[in-house]
Amino acid sequence: MKLIDSILTEAAGIAAIRRDIHAHPELCFEEVRTADVVAARLTDWGIPIRRGLGTTGVVGIVHGRDGGACGRAIGLRADMDALPMTELNTFGHASRHHGKMHACGHDGHTAMLLAAAQHLAKHRNFDGTVYLIFQPAEEGGGGAREMIKDGLFKQFPMDAVYGMHNWPGLPVGGFALSSGPVMASSNEFHITIHGKGAHAALPHNGIDPVPVACQMVQAFQTIITRNKKPVDAGVISVTMIHTGEATNVVPDSCEIQGTVRTFTYEVLDLIERRMQEIAQHTAAAFGATVDFKFKRNYPPTVNHAAETAFARRVLQDIVGPEGVLNQEPTMGAEDFAYMLQEKPGCYLFIGNGDGAHRGSYEGGGHDAGPCTLHNPHYDFNDDLIPLGATFWVRLVEDWFAQAKPGGAA
Repeated sequence: MKLIDSILTEAAGIAAIRRDIHAHPELCFEEVRTADVVAARLTDWGIPIRRGLGTTGVVGIVHGRDGGACGRAIGLRADMDALPMTELNTFGHASRHHGKMHACGHDGHTAMLLAAAQHLAKHRNFDGTVYLIFQPAEEGGGGAREMIKDGLFKQFPMDAVYGMHNWPGLPVGGFALSSGPVMASSNEFHITIHGKGAHAALPHNGIDPVPVACQMVQAFQTIITRNKKPVDAGVISVTMIHTGEATNVVPDSCEIQGTVRTFTYEVLDLIERRMQEIAQHTAAAFGATVDFKFKRNYPPTVNHAAETAFARRVLQDIVGPEGVLNQEPTMGAEDFAYMLQEKPGCYLFIGNGDGAHRGSYEGGGHDAGPCTLHNPHYDFNDDLIPLGATFWVRLVEDWFAQAKPGGAA
């Protein structure tokens, strides 16, 4: 593993920043303190900044030896927000804000990019410009979309953009990436079935929305098994059914909610259309009516081939070919997708290990709970900081050393 010595030297200090951010988690569009920490460090290192894009976003600007005269630029993105959940760890840097937790490692993503920023600003071993994108509100707020709306790519024109996420279960020292779809679109539905309330002992006097809901939920799965091509990926998950207030009352209405995930808009269009048709006609068959709402949230995250191949070559030089795996697409979603719709780039994964790093904390502070994403026992592995930062730096240096951005496909 070829780590940069100066990054290793500063790793403990950056880890302390990471743990400070972890102890003070902030939810989407509320990352004021976190943005202050990022802005202060960048300013200390002589990096000009721009604040306020996407409400609380921070962009750092690092010019190379040529002062950016060549006109080429690359963007590196890290997310900053936490999740609305309660942390169950009790180590020294555990969340101090009940109901808020860095359970997805965004504190670590921020730290890795800060470590790279410190080195890039000090050495500037490249010709061109690096834009350091510290993004708010990945967890459901669409912070990437909001930064773009506020002029991210117009104010900071760049040839490509890269993002990185930690991945529990993948060993430390390992990476995974693939071209094409790597994360799914995220969508949600809210269906209200309107029946007619009655005494449960006299159901013939009403229109019971509960059996309507049961038929509807079962029928939705035929979209996946009988309407969608078997080779196309798609998920319909009904996750909430709410109805009724008493055991002897047929309720007036029933609510169904859930999520839909796909890798393509063609499959998404099919699922939305068929769900609406099934909902309307099933309700009508029982004499009920229905309100159908379908909300499209994040688009699919689709990596570009040339930029992915370039990142793979950089990674292989750092950890060896055996440490760079193909990423199996996941039905999770990521708002970096918006950036990849605007610019060529790649979203890749860095191994966070199996959670054993938590045992090295002074005094312990965690139980046997799993160190998986969005879990109350999770914590980012600080051993990743020098490795992730080394990748960012080598990506920048090799990128600008290429005759053509992205290199050969």
